[in-house]
Amino acid sequence: MFPANNRPNILWYCTDQQRFDTIGALGNPHVQTPTLDALVTGGTAFTHTYCQSPICTPSRTSFMTGLYPSRAHSTRNGNESLVNHPPLISKLVAEAGYHCGLVGKFHLQSAGVRTEPRLDDGFSYWKFSHAPRDDWKTGHHYADWVHERGGDLDAMRAHEDHVPAEFHQTTWATECALEFLDQAATVGKPWMLNINPYDPHPPFVPPREYADRFDPEAMPGPHFRESDLAAQKKLSPIDFQTEAQSPEQRDAKKIQALYYAMIALIDDQLARIIQHLDETGQRENTVIIFTSDHGEALGDHGLLLKGCRFYEGLVRVPLIFNCPGTIASGTQSKALVELLDMSATILDLAGVTIPDYFQGRSLTPILSGELSPHHHRGSVRSEYFDALAKQFCAGNASFATMYRTARYKLVTYHRENLGELFDLENDPHEFENLWDHSDYRELKAQLVLESFNSHVMHSTDVGSRRIAGM
Repeated sequence: MFPANNRPNILWYCTDQQRFDTIGALGNPHVQTPTLDALVTGGTAFTHTYCQSPICTPSRTSFMTGLYPSRAHSTRNGNESLVNHPPLISKLVAEAGYHCGLVGKFHLQSAGVRTEPRLDDGFSYWKFSHAPRDDWKTGHHYADWVHERGGDLDAMRAHEDHVPAEFHQTTWATECALEFLDQAATVGKPWMLNINPYDPHPPFVPPREYADRFDPEAMPGPHFRESDLAAQKKLSPIDFQTEAQSPEQRDAKKIQALYYAMIALIDDQLARIIQHLDETGQRENTVIIFTSDHGEALGDHGLLLKGCRFYEGLVRVPLIFNCPGTIASGTQSKALVELLDMSATILDLAGVTIPDYFQGRSLTPILSGELSPHHHRGSVRSEYFDALAKQFCAGNASFATMYRTARYKLVTYHRENLGELFDLENDPHEFENLWDHSDYRELKAQLVLESFNSHVMHSTDVGSRRIAGM
């Protein structure tokens, strides 16, 4: 795709908790995303991309290692450490001769009681910020940046106008990115920059000037039916951060407006980075990747935030690739894709041989136009295994998996003998659970078997490699 002597720069922008349906050019008329819209129209968007876990650490560990969370031995938030993991993709890219930088959230390990310890990550530029709070005495570069400019982060967060844009973490991430790009221009190597703002992760507190752009009454509201309340009550033994409520109880349209305001700030700040690439002559040889680690319930089915559910808003995320003159433009692919495939594509773009153990599949044949964009995988998988430790929450350490084909989605809550089966062709918003429907008994059994054969067998860690016979 790129000649070996002219490998591209990689600008990898990964938001936190951003749903798939939050981009204007991909069908949402209520958002304000001109920068993302331009990336979509000038590049390739994979509209059916799925994270490998609906919470942060397992998802991020998965795409940073190229393994499903259970295979990478990272299945929960708040974990003490990540041990015995294969090289992170950033390390592999750095070893291939790239100058690598990280800005913002990493979250492969807990940052709950101290700033997140560094791994052998390959990043020579490291500017860390977990949540946009001032909880850490040392090592929180974003809070230090606010202090240096005379700001009081705690006071601004408590103010009714919230943190203004000039002090916002998303703005800080852009300032760090511009610093990296100027430094990288003098290094004489291709570069990869991974930018990770905390938004649009809750709390839903955009700067006032952005919140004022969106009228809650003009919002469409969540996907909800009254029957969702009974359905979620049945699933109440399964971990989730909130209990089901009606959109009126939740004030869901206001939350949706605030969420879209946070995305508008992201879009404006991304525009500054792309403009800098244009001004410094780096744009034509830079692949821009835009994605998120997982989604957000946003009132769908009465739920808010995240947890052990696999509805589209929680597990389906944006994935856009853009590079003028190299990546196919104006392409919207409905092929089933996993974030693991994004990881494999990053290695492919950087000229790294994809390791044998890697569970992602490169998308470069589609990006180059060599293969049709209409198919990549026959199915995708997402996991939630023992994700919440009992001593830190009221949950019951749920175990669940999602198996999604082009038409059907099977969700199995393994400890509770509960499940969900949706026909997404006829029920795209997942209101009609067919799990207990007698007419779908054979289909359910078939999908359970397919899930085991297609994913469980391939994600099982079978131990060290064989070096001799029996």
